[in-house]
Amino acid sequence: MDWLVIVGILLFALGLILSIALHEVGHLVPAKLFGVKVTQYMVGFGRTVWSRRRGETEYGVKSVPLGGYIRMIGMFPPEPGGDPKRLRKASTGPIQALIEDARKTAGEEIQPGDEERVFYRKPWWKKLIIMLGGPAMNVILALLLAGGVLMTFGNPEKPVLAPTVSEVSECVIPAGAERTACAAEDPPAPAAEAGFEAGDHIVSFDGRPVDSWEEVSGAIRAAGAGTVDVEVERDGERLTLTPDLVRAERPVAGGSDAEEPEYAEVGFLGVRPLIVDYEQEDVTGVAAWSGTFVVRMLDAMAGIPERMGNVWDAAFNGAERDPDTPVSIVGAGRIGGEIVSELAGAERIVTFVMLLATFNMAIAIFNLIPLLPLDGGHAAGAIWEGIKRGVARLVRRPAPRPVDVAKGLPIAYGVAVVLIGMAALLIYADIVSPITLFG
Repeated sequence: MDWLVIVGILLFALGLILSIALHEVGHLVPAKLFGVKVTQYMVGFGRTVWSRRRGETEYGVKSVPLGGYIRMIGMFPPEPGGDPKRLRKASTGPIQALIEDARKTAGEEIQPGDEERVFYRKPWWKKLIIMLGGPAMNVILALLLAGGVLMTFGNPEKPVLAPTVSEVSECVIPAGAERTACAAEDPPAPAAEAGFEAGDHIVSFDGRPVDSWEEVSGAIRAAGAGTVDVEVERDGERLTLTPDLVRAERPVAGGSDAEEPEYAEVGFLGVRPLIVDYEQEDVTGVAAWSGTFVVRMLDAMAGIPERMGNVWDAAFNGAERDPDTPVSIVGAGRIGGEIVSELAGAERIVTFVMLLATFNMAIAIFNLIPLLPLDGGHAAGAIWEGIKRGVARLVRRPAPRPVDVAKGLPIAYGVAVVLIGMAALLIYADIVSPITLFG
């Protein structure tokens, strides 16, 4: 393996660990500000590799850097009529026993004098802030990383194109085809037949001077089929090439955002422009990028069950891996390694930083799913408690007890099993059938 790939993997792993650490800081800071006793702040799971105690909190790193946590006392309220230290031991079944064991463990963490420092006694809005603090930290980190790129280097999705050829197509690939390689039935591209080369600077098209790629592209599409004269500058000399354009279906510029792109039959030459810069964004542009990314992420998450089927087929049945399928930390690290190895200069840094920004935003959105044990599950419990208390005030009834999230533990364990299974499958697939950015 190329040493640059290893460097890239290590750099991405470091960036991901820092992201996880900051996620937990997002929980830790408001918890301490609101007076909740935090006994542990850990990055990773498994055996403790290193730790130091500062005051009442143990800070440390564990052996498996696949997440992190803070331990707050009193996450679950006692049963009605009980207290945090004395919980009913009788159970009516395995699920009830599971809940009571969790209550007992939570109650054993509460020491004399800690009664008002337990999580469940805090107002619902403080619980909500504590639980949303982690995802909020990842969103902030993503905006800082992506914003730095978008406002300085520019938006990679908005290239500034020059009327200079960067690549010549060998054939005319049908619109909508997922392949990039030419097939035997594909006709040759007009540019290849006419002798265009990478680096040719287009000076005029069909006798009309052109100064931008937009002008070149518009002239090609409008010309339809037929022979045209194209003047290019190559190695300081001007040449006139005479391609025989063909009509081909191509995406409509600025078409709708629907899943199925719009196509129109237009003139086709078969050259790609040179990217000379990227359009820089302002604060509004960064916000727009964030909104677009969130929509894409939600759409991708909705399709996870279907995409996991492709991951299974790729891992065990030899199917081709869809590049739109999710990846594990192993796969993400491999992509980071490819970026460092294959790209150079500013493009390498920009692409790597945007990868970290993307994963931070993905971590935030994933954690907001309203299911235990994710942050969104605890946040949903806090919101429900706020609604119940608001209704109680309106009808002038006594304030209800804190929402008992312990009752959701069976679901939490089920979700955890599913997540662990998905993670194991993705890790295996990323080893035997990885997604690559550079072929």
